[in-house]
This record gives sequence, structure tokens and C-alpha cells, in this order.
Amino acid sequence: MSDAADTRTIQLRRRELADGVMDDFLAWFPEWIVPAREAHGFRIEFAYADRGANEFVWAVNTAGDAAAFAAVETSSLASPERDAAYAGQPQRRAVQHVRLVGRIV
Repeated sequence: MSDAADTRTIQLRRRELADGVMDDFLAWFPEWIVPAREAHGFRIEFAYADRGANEFVWAVNTAGDAAAFAAVETSSLASPERDAAYAGQPQRRAVQHVRLVGRIV
């Protein structure tokens, strides 16, 4: 693992989606959420859909430690980009799990 990887904090996000919304969610996510997150310095590590379990799993990272991540996330959550991404959107998630994680390999 490089030193550069050590200077970033990663957040793992797992959404259990409501029934019947996967296709709409997958169309919306790259168009709205990815740019909104990237506008605030986040990088998308990965994003995967598990259609059999009706789950969407993704991870974002940003430079710095957990406190720096929290500051960037607070700014992102209050941003006009995020507001625009969610404007008029239905609630698509049934349950969401969000945790900071550490890279192993």
C-alpha cells in the first residue's frame, strides 16, 4: 500500500433499496450523486449493484483523516449540488449502512 493511500479516509455505504426502484436509482446515481460528491473533493472508490439482494454498495474517499472527512461531508450534505440531486426524488432506500473503513490491500 502506498503512502498516498494512507492519507485518504474511506467511507463504505450500503443501501438496501426499496422494492422496484433499482433501475431508476442506477440511472440517477451517476448523473446526480457522482458529480455532487466530486464537486466537494470526494472520489468514488467503487459502486456495485447487487440486484439479487436489492442492494447498492459504494465507497467514497477524500484526503485527510476522519475529522477532515467529516468536515468535507458536512459541507457536501449542505450543498446546492446535493439539494439539486435530491430535489423531487422519491425515497429509494429502505435501510442505509454507512461506516468509515480501513484499506487492507
